Amino acid sequence: MERHELIPVCPEILGGLPTPREPAEISVGRVRTISGIDVTEQYGRGAAESLRLALLFGCSAALLKERSPSCGAGMVYDGTFSGKLVPGDGFTARLLRSRGIRVIPESGIGEL
Repeated sequence: MERHELIPVCPEILGGLPTPREPAEISVGRVRTISGIDVTEQYGRGAAESLRLALLFGCSAALLKERSPSCGAGMVYDGTFSGKLVPGDGFTARLLRSRGIRVIPESGIGEL
């Protein structure tokens, strides 16, 4: 049985967002909260910091939270806060993939 070391991170916290926080979704390339606040900069910063950590630790794969505007891999919410999903990746998933890091949605944990 192969072992994997998991390094827990939250890109949204790394980007400077609080916990708890309002729901946010991607719409037309921007991330906005349900009350309309643009948090794109924080999501970008969190993605960059997550990539920095992944490279620092030599990660070859990332297990990410599904449907999130940060970590969503393959499907994300459509930006209307209606619960509708559309094809796409969150900011962190997209950045990690662009640097050759394999992105695995949480439901695919068995792929590790």
